[in-house]
Amino acid sequence: MGNTPATPRHGDDGILVTDLPGLLFDGEYEETHHDIRAVLFDPAFDPHEGLTPRESGKLTYERSRVLHAALERPLSMLRRPRRLFALAEWSSLLDPAVFSVLLVHHNLCLGTVLDLGAGRDDIKDHVEELDRLDSFGPYMATEFGYGNNVAALRTEAVYDAEAEAFLLNTPDAGAQKFMSFGGFEDIPKLAVVLARLKAGGKNHGVHPFIVRISDGEKLSEGVRVTPCPEQPVQGIDHALTWFDHVTVPRRNLLHGELGGFSSDGAFQPGGGNLRRRFLRTMSRIQPGRLCVASAAVGAGKASVYTALRYAERRMTNGPGRGEVPVLEHRSHQRDLFPALARVYAMNLLLNHAKREFLAHSGDTPDDLNHLISITKALATWEMSDVAGICRERCGAQGMFRVNRIADYGSLLHGLVTAEGDNQVLLATTAGQLIARADPDRSPVPPAGPVGRVEDAGAAGGDGPDVQVDLLRYREQYLCRAARASMAESEGTYFDAWNGVVNTALDMARTRGVRIALEQFCAAVPSLADAQDRTALRVLASLYGLVEIQRDAGWYLAKGLLTAEQVEGMPAAVDRCCELLRPHAGRLIDAFRLSPELLRAPIAFEDYAAAFQRQVGALGPDANPPLTPGR
Repeated sequence: MGNTPATPRHGDDGILVTDLPGLLFDGEYEETHHDIRAVLFDPAFDPHEGLTPRESGKLTYERSRVLHAALERPLSMLRRPRRLFALAEWSSLLDPAVFSVLLVHHNLCLGTVLDLGAGRDDIKDHVEELDRLDSFGPYMATEFGYGNNVAALRTEAVYDAEAEAFLLNTPDAGAQKFMSFGGFEDIPKLAVVLARLKAGGKNHGVHPFIVRISDGEKLSEGVRVTPCPEQPVQGIDHALTWFDHVTVPRRNLLHGELGGFSSDGAFQPGGGNLRRRFLRTMSRIQPGRLCVASAAVGAGKASVYTALRYAERRMTNGPGRGEVPVLEHRSHQRDLFPALARVYAMNLLLNHAKREFLAHSGDTPDDLNHLISITKALATWEMSDVAGICRERCGAQGMFRVNRIADYGSLLHGLVTAEGDNQVLLATTAGQLIARADPDRSPVPPAGPVGRVEDAGAAGGDGPDVQVDLLRYREQYLCRAARASMAESEGTYFDAWNGVVNTALDMARTRGVRIALEQFCAAVPSLADAQDRTALRVLASLYGLVEIQRDAGWYLAKGLLTAEQVEGMPAAVDRCCELLRPHAGRLIDAFRLSPELLRAPIAFEDYAAAFQRQVGALGPDANPPLTPGR
């Protein structure tokens, strides 16, 4: 699988110099990723056929314990967010549900306890229980009838000052906690539950509480759980959870600086309004979104890695040439190489967002919130498309779960909704960007000729830089147009917003693509190897070209492209694919994946023999089983 990623260094011109793996893993592979990857070779992660949903779910919890036992404890990982992001990227590759269990436990549950209960000796036993994984930690925020609108949730925690306890109650069916994993009574669960705190006859807004769901033998008194219907891949115990006047000790309120209790036992809210306190309660959402994007990029890498490995070895007829690998066909390249470009683009966008997140402490500034939200939405959407394309290009083999890609597709469908439904998340971000736009600043069309857009794949061409300029102009134009339209609307604010929401979504998506392509362009000179620089520049050009082609009619209407250029784009895409063909292997080797790691038969050199071994169709002269490699 190539050499260990080089440690980044600075060249004579001050540019950080690295190799492709160093670029993709941001120079952190050995320190942050390598040991997590190594755990995945444990036999616990070998594929199992014919499991019932319950058996599959129980296996997920066993695998989660294997990872937990091999790595540092969650509290240590929370203090090194890059480790948390790396765990998200690798944990879903062999069992997508492991990602859900561990990242909810680590980030949402224990992370909330750490953020809002740090230094409290009275909950030390709960913290240690979760840190040891004696109990798994669900996070119960979303309600059945309210979806993303967590601020409007109806679960109540009413304070009884005399008993020094809260009564946690679900007032109606719509207020049941939805999708949290609480269905297995024989697995101990200690959850963080979000509820509306009521004390002294007043509503003090949404607060988190530590609540025992089950002790490993039975559900806690007053807790009722109804399993959700079976889902593809995510074979864990998602459920509807109902609280019937469950007693929660006063100490289990995670109030942080959001409030506290006076000497006479009365609850005193902290400073700020209900919205500020609610946002503080949801402190783990932004690192959670980066975890979701990390899992998405990991699944995208594995999908395109497997598809390209198979395409290199799957023979088909080549008119006039006899048998050739299916990857020699330009039609196959036309799907898989843009998919590869999107994986690189999202990886580099995500690296940028993670660096920006780690550079800030305290409250997250608006620009960073926007970047993280756009990264989460774009990465999960793009990688969902990539998994679908890769599954299809693998033909019938793509449908078998043992080849992984079908599972990645199901995982990604869930990630599109996780930590904020993409469309809602992107619309909220777009609205904020439009509201702060400068009404007096008109977008400036790209300066200079754009005639070489169609030559983006040419060595030394200026395609990616021109594409960035075009994307920036479209982003600014759409933002200004949406703002002007809202200002001119004579209806309600909702009417005005509803009239521009789709333009706003296009604007926010274009912003993400533009930032990703900028990161692509900036990465090219950082590579020490000339072939790597060539490969990455062509890949960046292909990504930008496909994105410009997506909205070619708009650019043509605005006079930024000519009809001849638009007509030439399909040929330009083909030219990029032709130039990328010799570099495909080195580009996917940088992912640090291997057939032995993924256990996907079609990724092996002799995929037919690997498939036979997997299904047990061994003849008397069959080769011995594959020895796991690293």
